[in-house]
Amino acid sequence: MKKLIMLTTLLLNLAFSQTTRVKTGAEVFLERYLEIVKGKKIGIVTNHTGVLPDGRHIVDVLNSMQDVKVVALFGPEHGIRGEVPDGKSISHGVDTKTGIKVYSLYGEVKKPTPEMLKDIDILIFDIQDVGARFYTYISTMSYCMEACAELGKKFIVLDKPNPIRGVYIDGPVLEPKFRSFVGLHPIPVAHGMTVGELAKMFNEEGWLENGVKADLTVIKMENYSRKMWFDQTGLPWVKPSPNMISLKTAIVYTATCFIEGTNVSEGRGTEHPFEWIGAPWIDAENFASELNSYNLPGVKFEPIEFTPVDIEKVTIDPKYEGQKCAGVYLNVYDREKFEPVKTAVYILYTLKKMYPNYFKWRTSGQDRLWGTDRIRLMIDEGKKPEEIIKSWESELKKFLKIREKYLLYN
Repeated sequence: MKKLIMLTTLLLNLAFSQTTRVKTGAEVFLERYLEIVKGKKIGIVTNHTGVLPDGRHIVDVLNSMQDVKVVALFGPEHGIRGEVPDGKSISHGVDTKTGIKVYSLYGEVKKPTPEMLKDIDILIFDIQDVGARFYTYISTMSYCMEACAELGKKFIVLDKPNPIRGVYIDGPVLEPKFRSFVGLHPIPVAHGMTVGELAKMFNEEGWLENGVKADLTVIKMENYSRKMWFDQTGLPWVKPSPNMISLKTAIVYTATCFIEGTNVSEGRGTEHPFEWIGAPWIDAENFASELNSYNLPGVKFEPIEFTPVDIEKVTIDPKYEGQKCAGVYLNVYDREKFEPVKTAVYILYTLKKMYPNYFKWRTSGQDRLWGTDRIRLMIDEGKKPEEIIKSWESELKKFLKIREKYLLYN
């Protein structure tokens, strides 16, 4: 009887997940909005995440249609097939599968030029984001939208879920002088928006260069709720970038990406990037004990040792390559309560406090990630984490009012 109840529950859950699976913007577009692109010359900004749940790629689907002509592809950081390691410049080329010209938007050129767009009527964006301001795909989207606005080209965003939910918003709002490719617009570290919502905000708030506005269409998802984690959408996880291995990685990313702006390893060159952090000069037990003493919600810090190595198509020359590092594993046991951006402040504060003779900032990188130099300077001054976190409360409230206007989902 117990087995029968368990089987019935399993079947009901399976049926529920199948009927309520999130339908991506790409699926909705192919079902209902193909008239927009019929007879048009199309460019597609995408990578390996531009796939439908059945495994077909948006490029292949549109390229196979007789009345749609795909004339160019545009690849972001990591390339059109997502196999180029972080930060490595990419050249233009040709897509080996389709023979279509590929323009790299992660090298000398980050914004499509008029020459690249001259034969295109409509530019489509279909890339999976991870919910962090410094994840560069949203900067690529902004530049593409800007280029289309300047040339009178239509821009379509095929919306996808925010993997870490569309309700988590935290961190300082980017200050203009810290504008860079890891943060173009005045949004916080964790923005709690989908790429479609961000596109509307960038466009309508006049944040594109010279206040230009694109002819923008956002194709909404169906069955999506902002409270959903990615594993509740029914969609398959496709690594958005080589080191974004799983949803667990994405959950800690807005806590530990700041480690990139220091001389501590963020776990690149291991099987657990961003979940593991450490350095040869850290005492793992003491460091974990100190971090656990703060009783931060939803996370425990477990002492670990690891040795970073090169991983083909994932990580080249990681920090402390071949050296044994000691540090902590961020064990997020309650993701609903975990506050990664606040956790980042405590981690950086503790590193500076415990290892003042070893810990070093990569100053410009750290400030670009935060979108301000205030966090680094306050830590250097010995300010307590609570005071540092309080410093961004008022600007976050202002952002929330702006954000409210552009939300597409409940």
